[in-house]
Amino acid sequence: MMSVTHYYATFEAAHGHCAILWSENGIAGFRLPAASQEETVLSISRRHASIIETDPDARMAGVIGRVKRYFDGEQSDFSDLLLDLSAQTDLYRQIYAATRRLGWGTSTTYGALAAELELGPAGAWTIGQAMAKNPIPLIIPCHRVLAAGRKIGGFSAPGGTDAKLRMLELEGVELPETTPAQQSFAF
Repeated sequence: MMSVTHYYATFEAAHGHCAILWSENGIAGFRLPAASQEETVLSISRRHASIIETDPDARMAGVIGRVKRYFDGEQSDFSDLLLDLSAQTDLYRQIYAATRRLGWGTSTTYGALAAELELGPAGAWTIGQAMAKNPIPLIIPCHRVLAAGRKIGGFSAPGGTDAKLRMLELEGVELPETTPAQQSFAF
């Protein structure tokens, strides 16, 4: 198997420092906003052993501009971007392709996505695992995949579920009230 060179660049967007990783085959990684550039570089380095920091070429500079506009609240679509998912299994590539069809302001649930892909009884769990391991969040919009009852579910990116909620709110996605109908008594 021939080795592919991966390049990365860091940049600042609303809410923090991001990183994008690419090869000649497309975008291979993305880091959602984190508190510091150091945290961002450390995170992307953990997922990809051999990477070279460089200035983005014109194609990646365009993607970075689109990402910045997204975090500024501009309606954005990343479904046309070429991705390098060669390190993923066929099943995960299928799940990520279906997730990429979720446009701005739309969402689905783990179960609904599993049913669409005919993944069987453990399908929702499989979808959850794929979302947690998503190497290119935002561009593969895992934040648009929710738990049963359209509850927020998990989110492994910096900021956890708060970040997921911010991204959904930015896109105008409304979630059901999650405050319990009956409050417990404090003793």
